[in-house]
Parts: sequence; structure tokens; C-alpha cells
Amino acid sequence: MIASAPNRPTACLALADGTLFYGIGFGATGETTAELCFNTAMTGYQEIMTDPSYAGQVVTFTFPHIGNTGVTPEDDETADPVAAGMVVKWMPTTPSNWRSAGPLGDWLATRGRIAIGGVDTRRLTRAIRQAGAPHVALAHNPDGEFDVEALVAKARAFAGLEGMDLAREVTCAQSYRWDEMRWAWPDGYTRQEAPKHKVVAIDYGAKRNILRCLASAGCDVTVLPATATTADVLSHNPDGVFLSNGPGDPAATGAYAVPMIQGVLNQTTLPVFGICLGHQMLALALGAQTVKMNHGHHGANHPVKDHDTNKVEITSMNHGFAVDAQSLPDGIIETHTSLFDGSNCGIRMKDRPVFSVQHHPEASPGPQDSFYLFERFAEAMAARA
Repeated sequence: MIASAPNRPTACLALADGTLFYGIGFGATGETTAELCFNTAMTGYQEIMTDPSYAGQVVTFTFPHIGNTGVTPEDDETADPVAAGMVVKWMPTTPSNWRSAGPLGDWLATRGRIAIGGVDTRRLTRAIRQAGAPHVALAHNPDGEFDVEALVAKARAFAGLEGMDLAREVTCAQSYRWDEMRWAWPDGYTRQEAPKHKVVAIDYGAKRNILRCLASAGCDVTVLPATATTADVLSHNPDGVFLSNGPGDPAATGAYAVPMIQGVLNQTTLPVFGICLGHQMLALALGAQTVKMNHGHHGANHPVKDHDTNKVEITSMNHGFAVDAQSLPDGIIETHTSLFDGSNCGIRMKDRPVFSVQHHPEASPGPQDSFYLFERFAEAMAARA
């Protein structure tokens, strides 16, 4: 059946339960299917869309002013958007920012990403909270005609993220070096010229700003693909190993990542630091388990408690799976927990410099609340030297 909504909207979001949201399309035309999540951040929409951890997801932004500062190449976390699409309340306005290199809609269109504006995102967010992250089909057709039955069927046919290994799809094709440091006024991004520590970073979908933070902490970073073996890692004679963020089901990625991490832990005493999916990979390698969350954590205002210091950090989150704290084996200490729902946000080995966190310390929502984690990693490598 071909149906048109009143007033000829040009985009339609169809949920697997048959619920339809109509709005105005922008960005690319066409259709996409994905899991739907919501993000509560007030800034950073470009970083969110280019975060590889959002592979397989359409992002609903709860903050209405999306696109008002335009886009700039400096804010990309990877070369192109990875999120499947975006849902916003208000259509993007003409950008007003001295750093803007163009409007959001044009940026999305040239990169093949669909967006819909004019949606009641509060209603949509409540639905996600209550029923969990739904499977959806998002369509943008300038003619305003949609086969809604077909869209709902496509949403229902989407396989979902459980059991899906997406790290292989977003990882680098080959190894490379990284020496760019964090942005700082007035010079912008500068290069690391006097590194102190050799770090191998495993790219499960690494954000550029994580690599910049490692470089700013004094690291000479070599990035390896997600499928790197223990031998691949140790062939670089590193002082430490970093496990990056990434998308998909950690149990699926763990099929090849866990043996590598276990090999590093069994054959060396190297410091190991993980973030997001890297945190989940480390937990699996240490004998813990992961679980799918109802709607996940996505935003830049998540309070996390550090049990070592009793301090609360305001953190950036982006994950739909979590480490099951009840499954942590002896000798593994829970270091951080979410103050929203008590879920696990950090672990460490009791007697070795091996640790990880679920949140994103490089995203600076605090803005500097969590950068100490990169310094802790550097200090562990310095202590071992």
C-alpha cells in the first residue's frame, strides 16, 4: 500500500510495532534500517554521527537545537558518519558559528545519511525508555509517498545488534601511526614530538579524539585492526596496549578479540587500558559476562562514581551493552558505577595495571573530569620502564 501523510511530509520513521512518525526529510534520500536510540547531549552532534560506536543505529537527539553550529572537518571522529541516520525535533537552521564549514544537511547528503526533522522526540524517547530500543526503518522521499507496510516489514526484519560483530566493519584496513594531540587554543591540533611510551591501540572503531588523548599523554601510538593477534601486538614491542571503543555485540567481537587480550595478559605484564567496547572486551577476557541493556546509555551528562576516590565524574556515554558486575571473577575490582542505574562503568585487576572504563574520558563533558585515566595509563607504563 502506498500512503501519504497529511501535509505531504517528506520523511517517515517506522517502528517495528507499527508506530509511524512523519516529518521533514533532510540529508540523503532513500531508506535505512537500524536500531533506534536516543542521545541527551546538548552539543557534539557531528562527533556523535561520526562515532563508530553508533554503527547500526539511528540516533534521536533529545536536544532540539541540532545543526545550528554547522559542521567542520575538525570535529569528525572518523572520516565519514557511521550512525545510520538522525531524528531531530526542529529542522536545522542556517549555521551560526565561526568554525562552520557548511550546513549539517549538506554534510549528511554528501555522505549518504538520512535525517528527519519535525518529530516529537520527547514522545519517541519515552517510547524507547519504556519498551527498549526498537528496530526501525527510516525513509526520506521528497515526493512524500511511502509504502508504510513495507517500511514496517523492513523494521521487523532488521536482525538487531545482539550477536552482531560490527567492529570488523568499522576498523582500519591496515595499521598506522598516530601523533596528533588534543585541540588547544590558539594552535589547534599539534603533533607529538617527544613521545615517552610506545602504545599499540586496537581499533574496534576508535574515535580520533581518543588517539589524540593518548598522544597528549606522551604516547607514540600504533593503531592495529580489530582482528590483530597477540603476535601482531607483541611484534611492536609496546610499553602498553589500548583497547578502543566500538559498536556491536561484545560477545560476537570477543570471538577473536578475547583470545588476543588473554594472550597479552598471559605472556606479558604490560599495562592495558580499555574504553567502551574495549572495556567489555577486557571484561570478557578476564572471565566476566556482558548483557544487552534496555535502551543503553547515550549522552554527555551521565554521573559516574569512582569508588577509589569517591568522586563523581560527569561523563559521556555511548553503549547498548554493559558488563555484568555480578559476573566479575575474584581478583577483578569494580572501580566505577553509573549513578543513573548502578550499572558497571569500570574494572581493574587487583594486582596489575590492567583497567578499563565504560564511559568516554576523551569526550570532555566534565570537561576534564576523566582525563586522569589517560595519565594513569601513562604512569603505569612509566613505572614499568
